[in-house]
Amino acid sequence: MTLGELVGPEAKLSAAVAALPIAGIAADSRQVKPGFLFAALSGVNTDGARFAADAVARGAVAVLASEPMDVGAPVIAVPDPRRTLALIAARFFGAQPETTVAVTGTNGKTSVAAFTRQLWSNAGHAAASLGTVGVVSPSGTKVLRHTTPDPIELHGLLAGLVAEGVTHLALEASSHGLQQRRLDGVVLKAGAFTNISRDHLDYHASFEDYFAQKLRLFTELLQPGATAVIDMDSVESTRVADAAKERGLTVFGVGRAGETLRLVSAEIEGFAQRLEIEHAGKTYTVLLPLVGEFQASNALVAAGLVIATGASADEVLPRLEHLQGATGRLELAGTSHYGAPIFIDYAHTPDALSKALDSLRPYADNRLFVVFGCGGDRDRGKRPQMGAAAAAKSDVVIVTDDNPRSEDPAAIRDEILVAVPGGREIGDRATAISEAIRMIRAGDVLLVAGKGHETGQTVGTTVIPFSDHDAVAAALTKGAQLG
Repeated sequence: MTLGELVGPEAKLSAAVAALPIAGIAADSRQVKPGFLFAALSGVNTDGARFAADAVARGAVAVLASEPMDVGAPVIAVPDPRRTLALIAARFFGAQPETTVAVTGTNGKTSVAAFTRQLWSNAGHAAASLGTVGVVSPSGTKVLRHTTPDPIELHGLLAGLVAEGVTHLALEASSHGLQQRRLDGVVLKAGAFTNISRDHLDYHASFEDYFAQKLRLFTELLQPGATAVIDMDSVESTRVADAAKERGLTVFGVGRAGETLRLVSAEIEGFAQRLEIEHAGKTYTVLLPLVGEFQASNALVAAGLVIATGASADEVLPRLEHLQGATGRLELAGTSHYGAPIFIDYAHTPDALSKALDSLRPYADNRLFVVFGCGGDRDRGKRPQMGAAAAAKSDVVIVTDDNPRSEDPAAIRDEILVAVPGGREIGDRATAISEAIRMIRAGDVLLVAGKGHETGQTVGTTVIPFSDHDAVAAALTKGAQLG
């Protein structure tokens, strides 16, 4: 493609510059090859403009930036280069699944994306999901570095999915991805909002800024006439619905307060729950094979997305009985030799930890245990909040490490333990899990929270192989041997 075709007529390029053939695009000068367009983006830690000359030396024939500069190649200066790059990436790679939806919110995005993919797949569509656990498609799973990849990587993935035959895609829209315009080139049929609570305040200026980035999905990315599926039981749901209506979107409310897909009741049946749902004057009874009312909320949001993109409630709602939980999302990981269930969950915010513990409390005839920690180089303010949630909602708290990164792990634990009177401190995560499993007895329940699907523990700049699933399995094997 030519540079003119990629950037569009609004760039007002000369005929000679517009005719430049572009062989590829990159936002990292080290990835530039001859014939590339280099996007000099300003980031959190560095400014891409510093590397523009290096990109040209490596063969870049043009540079996209926010300001003019002299680097020996044409520079396209635009007010918002991140958004322009997203649109360029969409044009360069071209193909996108014909039905794509996005889900945003603090918690539940991964589950909603997975459930949406499963519902489509069960209806016979070639479907995929993209987010925290990676890209899951009919060909398998590919791990990603970010929940919402940068637009160059993202559109390469979308084109690859189309080549694979995928027609339906559910993707997670993170606050980082929305603020950095990574999704601005994706054509969306519908969008969803799960909930909002404190998270990522190490990156966003305030909670209101964090919320504003989530709202971009509904105020800027979804086009008028598209559908916004909103969990109306969540905090700030009314603000989301109002913003969606102002944009000209169709609001599809779900939950106990939802008008379109209303949850009438949810009754626990073993490690499942029987839901009564009302839609368009008709009542449906469904046995959802998942623990926790928040999973019922996620399932209804996913059902809403599938209905909003062309399916009927009669087709979709019965299929909720076949859903499988996403890896590490309130997942039953094992049972101790005393019969105590052990769950793994990705909960790493105060709200998510509270909801996970609330979901497990009905199963604890005796004590509810929790093992968790907080990440380093992240929002420090939520550490005592996480501790307070654990102390309030469980009976035995073990505070351990969870990706300490460059911080002192003991200092992180101290900031949690301030709010956990009587909490135990075991820094090594495998030891903490093993000790908790040694302690639980009949009638107890154990939650291992924070890492979920992750397979590494980040200490300093090194990622050490580690999995909560493996640690639970190893502790259970050891316990059986000691029996």
